[in-house]
Amino acid sequence: MVTPSVRGHRGTSLFGCLVSLALFGVAAWYGGRIGLMYWRQYEILDEMKVGARHASGLPDATIRNRLDARVEDVFGPERTMRFTISRPRGRQGVVIETQYRDSVDLPLFHRGFPFKLRVQHP
Repeated sequence: MVTPSVRGHRGTSLFGCLVSLALFGVAAWYGGRIGLMYWRQYEILDEMKVGARHASGLPDATIRNRLDARVEDVFGPERTMRFTISRPRGRQGVVIETQYRDSVDLPLFHRGFPFKLRVQHP
């Protein structure tokens, strides 16, 4: 009777599974941190759209104050942004612009990303 030898293969599937899970966890953690940066950009852009939509009934100072408050909510009190509000067609149209740089600090990865946001409402 011949018996198969399984020496030397014990634990290899468990090790491969653990390595795969570890790589997936690291990728999810990196992706979550980078995704958070884009989520903050989306929140600022959304507030800019709301300000542009209601611009016909609001002065520029009120729009700027609301945007500054949203930046403080999203990034914290140490972050400021410069918003440019222009009305090319009088009181009916508005263009709100800003640009900033956000960075992500991760092990083995440090990078800054430039964001240029522009909202135009007729």
